Amino acid sequence: MIEAPPTLTIKKDLRRPTEAQIAAFHGAPTGFVVDAMFGGGALSNNIQPIGGGRDLTCAAAGPALTAECGAADVLAVFASLKFIRPGDVIVSSFSAYSGCAAGGDGLIGMMKNSGAAGFVTDAPLRDYDGIVSVGLPVWCTGITPASPHMSGPGAVGFPIQIGAQEVETGDMIIADRDGVVVVPFERLDEVIQHLERIRSAERAQDERVAAGLQVPDWVEQLLASDRVAFKE
Repeated sequence: MIEAPPTLTIKKDLRRPTEAQIAAFHGAPTGFVVDAMFGGGALSNNIQPIGGGRDLTCAAAGPALTAECGAADVLAVFASLKFIRPGDVIVSSFSAYSGCAAGGDGLIGMMKNSGAAGFVTDAPLRDYDGIVSVGLPVWCTGITPASPHMSGPGAVGFPIQIGAQEVETGDMIIADRDGVVVVPFERLDEVIQHLERIRSAERAQDERVAAGLQVPDWVEQLLASDRVAFKE
């Protein structure tokens, strides 16, 4: 006989990047971070800033605090409020269920009061006007008035699957109007090093474009090589 699971399971040790590691990602565009990961790390593009970012500026960079809710249930994400540290981004897996909301303005207001930097979920939310008034950056899959349950089971602090990526507590979440990117905890220093190189390259490219660049040198070189055939 299958035994009923605990209503909630909470990970005892919640790892977290250093303050220097966290700061290294502040202000970094998500595209730069993806490039620093050689094209990896982006969550599915159906997870977007609420309302497309038209009424609420959505940008955040902070350590993930995960909540595994399961479809139509929000108990775990409410439980996660107790474990938020200032600057955390709560990442809640709702099993990509779209039949009801994964939270509303009350929950998101409590996240902000607890010091969260943002909230990411693979489900719709509710109370759009209230969320805009709260002002916490939020990424979700849409809006619905439908209410969820709050009965569990759920888990806080453990790895979750969301947006075709695995996210663990302590991974870095970088999110802006383009979407959401996760940097695994074990790769933080590596990606930070690559990120500095990407920033430098992007600045140089922007300067060349501002100065009138029309065709990049590498395109000119390719077109002049024997790798390209011109035909009538």
